Amino acid sequence: MFPTGLPSPNPPPPTQEARPAASDVNTDSSSITNSKKRKINRSEREDIDSISSSPKTHNSSSSSTSQQIQKKLRFEDSVDFIGLDVKMAEESSSASCSSNKTKTVFLAGVVGHHANGLTKTAGSTTFSSSKPGAAKKLVIKNFKEKPKLPENYTHETWQKLKEAVEAIQNSTSIKYNLEELYQAVENLCSHKISARLYKQLRVVCEDHIKAQIDQFREYPFLTLFLKKIDNCWQDHCRQMIMIRSIFLFLDRTYVLQNSMLPSIWDMGLELFRFYIISDMKVQSKTIYGILLLIERERSGETIDRSLLRSLLSMLSDLQIYQDSFEQRFLEETNRLYAAEGQRLMQEREVIYPSRKPMLLSSHEDIVCIYIYIYSLNHLLDENRIQDLCLLYQLFSRVRGGVLVLLQHWIEYIKAFGSTIVINPEKDKTMVQELLDFKDKVDHIIDICFIKNEKFVNAMKEAFETFINKRPNKPAELIAKHVDSKLRAGNKEATDEELEKMLDKIMIIFRFIYGKDVFEAFYKKDLAKRLLVGKSASVDAEKSMLSKLKHECGAAFTSKLEGMFKDMELSKDIMVQFKQCQNIPGNIELTVNILTMGYWPTYIPMEVHLPAEMVRLQEIFKTFYLGKHSGRKLQWQSTLGHCVLKAEFKEGKKELQVSLFQTLVLLMFNEGEEFTLEEIKLATGIEDGELRRTLQSLACGKARVIHKVPKSKDVEDGDKFSCNDDFKHKLFRIKINQIQMKETVEEQASTTERVYQDRQYQIDAAIVRIMKMRKTLSHNLLVSEVYNQLKFPVKPADLKKRIESLIDRDYMERDKENPNQYNYVA
Repeated sequence: MFPTGLPSPNPPPPTQEARPAASDVNTDSSSITNSKKRKINRSEREDIDSISSSPKTHNSSSSSTSQQIQKKLRFEDSVDFIGLDVKMAEESSSASCSSNKTKTVFLAGVVGHHANGLTKTAGSTTFSSSKPGAAKKLVIKNFKEKPKLPENYTHETWQKLKEAVEAIQNSTSIKYNLEELYQAVENLCSHKISARLYKQLRVVCEDHIKAQIDQFREYPFLTLFLKKIDNCWQDHCRQMIMIRSIFLFLDRTYVLQNSMLPSIWDMGLELFRFYIISDMKVQSKTIYGILLLIERERSGETIDRSLLRSLLSMLSDLQIYQDSFEQRFLEETNRLYAAEGQRLMQEREVIYPSRKPMLLSSHEDIVCIYIYIYSLNHLLDENRIQDLCLLYQLFSRVRGGVLVLLQHWIEYIKAFGSTIVINPEKDKTMVQELLDFKDKVDHIIDICFIKNEKFVNAMKEAFETFINKRPNKPAELIAKHVDSKLRAGNKEATDEELEKMLDKIMIIFRFIYGKDVFEAFYKKDLAKRLLVGKSASVDAEKSMLSKLKHECGAAFTSKLEGMFKDMELSKDIMVQFKQCQNIPGNIELTVNILTMGYWPTYIPMEVHLPAEMVRLQEIFKTFYLGKHSGRKLQWQSTLGHCVLKAEFKEGKKELQVSLFQTLVLLMFNEGEEFTLEEIKLATGIEDGELRRTLQSLACGKARVIHKVPKSKDVEDGDKFSCNDDFKHKLFRIKINQIQMKETVEEQASTTERVYQDRQYQIDAAIVRIMKMRKTLSHNLLVSEVYNQLKFPVKPADLKKRIESLIDRDYMERDKENPNQYNYVA
């Protein structure tokens, strides 16, 4: 049972810091002196989930008196572990149950919430058969015979339906209940009277429409005629909607199964078109009236626009707009503007300066258009708004001029945008430059091109073209840009400005094809923000999640929502753990229980923990598995973090460090100097990770240990010792891990996982389509697979995947037609 949804954050308990994944308490570090070589029992690390825990330690005055090793510097341990939790069902399979054939399934307890904020765990539920050993039989019975209709039922029912239709057409009340009428239609259709019922309904509608035509043929006044024809059309539409609602069962069964029959709604349109609008007198008078209204409005008169809009909509719905009206409308418009052009040309006897609007019609003026177009890029580069406005006005006065401007506008956007995306040197600033460029073109469209819809659509297509010239990289960088804005410490913008910024990022996000790449990197970065408590704002996080859900659907964000849910459930579990457990020592443990399917994949790494840390792990494991039987826990040391208290010559300091840094620093409570090999043997940290850890402690800004010889890199044979003279202006210092090399590896690994997931989706789509169709040609198969995928794929790559499925015996080529595939598996 996997939780979904975004829980509201609970306030932290009084004994905890307001930190999502860690809290601290006093501890006696002297009890952890000889534990660095202890390994965690391997039998407890099964294939499983991960857990994160975060203890912090404080210095205890009582512990300092019992310390055997006299040192000026001492570190007191505090550790965070992260873990993943998978809910598993168990089956009783012991030998004692073999005599009883009953199979019992234990369901994991479900976490709920009391009104007081505490967590309530439901007990396990057991299902078993009522009689052990008894076999249930499956009995199949014959269908009951369909009941026969009473005598005269068909005739009487049709009379009721006919009365109801006529009542609708005459705008009178219906005697019968609408549900009764609907059921009557269903009964008739169920007894194969559908064809007769459809014909009878058509006749009734046809008779009613025929009777309407006479009132239009001799109507004296044009305005009243147009209003009358519009009222008739509106009444007809309302009547057909009500009639169709009664005969809906007929429309969705019999009519749907007969492709040659029009639906009830289309039948109504067909009858209205044939008997009323197709009448030559009615049609010509209607078209003439519409053109007259348009002409009056152009001359400055006030007309009834709602009437004009309704009549044009009627022509469009009846599918006669293009044949009967459009050509005459264009001819009238052409005559109007030709006459207007002649008038303006006669009035303007001189050529105006280029900054004044003028009507261009001669060949010389059109040639000037192509001279002006070469200055377009220059004007756009310098963002000369006023000149661009004049240029658009100039182009709009030439037939085809706007289309020429539009084409060069598209080419400019593609060329400029490509310089941002394709150049790897601009990766650090790519997203911000894209946002600035988008703001610029939007402003030009709004001000200079008067929000011309063609320019808006052309801009969107151009952005989509150039931003996907470099597959996957823009999606990755957009995810990292969002991470930089949502991470704690970002003081660049207020909450309102951050919200607007996220909206702009979502506009760029819509243009990219590799949304699965964005999801993978966004998920990885979100996990870091949540586990380390580095999210700037929970509201901003949930707002971004809501935008992604609205854009891509619930399936896209289900795992991300599950991550938030896990963090909230972990807080409730820790409240229970601290209330019902008597934890020995002064180390406070904070654990995050993470569902494996929601979070990124972390490679488990076994390290040598101090005895007190191991003891706390066992206490929590016993507590958790006691409430959630059937689950497995895996401690994830790579995500652990802690706070150490240290005493230097300058005074006491608190060091925020990772678990690996903690294990290294704790060694200097037991000795003065250690080599790289000794530290590796004592801590059990993997070689590459250990070198980065030592580099962060000895070569970074906060150097709490010395390295001999001094250099930027950690080499074999290097020796390390405490820096008793360490100074820093802050009391609490965060020492970051060196992760530059690891980041490159993580990016490659994330991209590879996305690629593998795509290959799986392609194979699944091919098999799914072939399983349904059984046989299909190559071209049709490629086309259908391409339409089902949510990411771009080349036809050549699809062909390779098809060949691989043939090799795996999922499909085979047709012997007579090699271009045809047959489903086999």
